Amino acid sequence: MKATPISRDLIDRSIEDFQITDFSKATIREVKAIAAKAEKESGVEFIKMEMGVPGLPPSAVGVQAEIKALQEGIASLYPDINGLPQLKEEASRFIKAFINVDISSEGCVPVTGSMQGTFASFLTCCQCNPQKDTVLFIDPGFPVQKQQLVVMGQKYETFDVYDYRGKKLKDKLESYLKKGNISAIIYSNPNNPSWICLKDEELRIIGELATKYDAIVLEDLAYFGMDFRQDFGKPFQPSYLPTVARYTDYYIMLISGSKAFSYAGQRIGVSCISDKLYHRAYEGLTKRYGGGTFGTVFIHRVLYALSSGTSHSSQFALAAMLKAANDGKYDFVNEVKVYGERARRLKEIFLRHGFYLVYDNDLGEPVADGFYFTIGYPGMSSGELAHELMYYGVSAISLVTTGSNQEGLRACTSFIQDHQYTLLDERMALFALNHPVA
Repeated sequence: MKATPISRDLIDRSIEDFQITDFSKATIREVKAIAAKAEKESGVEFIKMEMGVPGLPPSAVGVQAEIKALQEGIASLYPDINGLPQLKEEASRFIKAFINVDISSEGCVPVTGSMQGTFASFLTCCQCNPQKDTVLFIDPGFPVQKQQLVVMGQKYETFDVYDYRGKKLKDKLESYLKKGNISAIIYSNPNNPSWICLKDEELRIIGELATKYDAIVLEDLAYFGMDFRQDFGKPFQPSYLPTVARYTDYYIMLISGSKAFSYAGQRIGVSCISDKLYHRAYEGLTKRYGGGTFGTVFIHRVLYALSSGTSHSSQFALAAMLKAANDGKYDFVNEVKVYGERARRLKEIFLRHGFYLVYDNDLGEPVADGFYFTIGYPGMSSGELAHELMYYGVSAISLVTTGSNQEGLRACTSFIQDHQYTLLDERMALFALNHPVA
């Protein structure tokens, strides 16, 4: 076996220092920290694909609007807990422009990033009905969302959608819902990490079953419009994003400024609560708070307790970005298409050296090239592959941490630099040489 770019002893010692006994369960932050430590000590550049952090400059439209707001003294004022009126209006317009669904501005609520939006949504959903104390994940998914439920002491169930695409989703989903304990269903679309995109047929199944069993659907749109197989970047004209909102009245769309607008550092997003859900009163909420509807409890009780509002200046930034997109002056989808090109080039390198795509089929179509993709290597488990690639200066997270039952890794395209394609090609050629496939 030929020597690896980074000493095996160095990597193994770094992992031991973090007291990680099963590398398949290492968190994103742990993998990142170990990679940084090994890179510093070895002097060998890492190809970092573990963190889902935007790798593009922030939207200039947002930056300019935020600077202007700060210069005008907005930082001295508490934001309205309901949200900046112009942001609420533009969020409502944005949903109409790119999804072709009507949600009143009243229900478009600024949050400190979608992370806070999901936390507040989980908390409120689980308080509506004492019999419904469990959140259902259609996995794979974002690991930290499960951590949020652990933090708040709430239950969750999960299944890997890998074997349940299309019509097969119905029986599997209903097997959970018919127990009567599911308060909410959550999934991401496009999916983090697999980058599959649920189709109308599947969204109809989710929506109709959610209505039948009175569950709230949380649609995580963190990667808004980033299925580059279609052009979702033209306001008020097809193609419109697929959504569960066409098939149920009780849902929340979680829209983030982080990826589509590369505005992650300012922690800004919008939780968009459907009109019927916003105005619905639940017995559990009435008993706990003495009154209120889902929407008013979400804003005036839960969000108020969490942060007393969302960063004032960031709201001006997101309002400006949404307005520019709604007016057709800012093609935000085109701005982030570089992620798709990176994924295409990275996949080609891995496939040429004996790797395979774990989630490779999207109801008969190849999975889109985008922010994430998933890879496996014959004969290796998730933990083994993640650990072994560290010796070659490549960091990625195990699919185990995402709720997937498949063996492999999630790779993110965001931090890839142009010179690293050649570097990756050389290292994966060595990897294949050291790990011949029978």
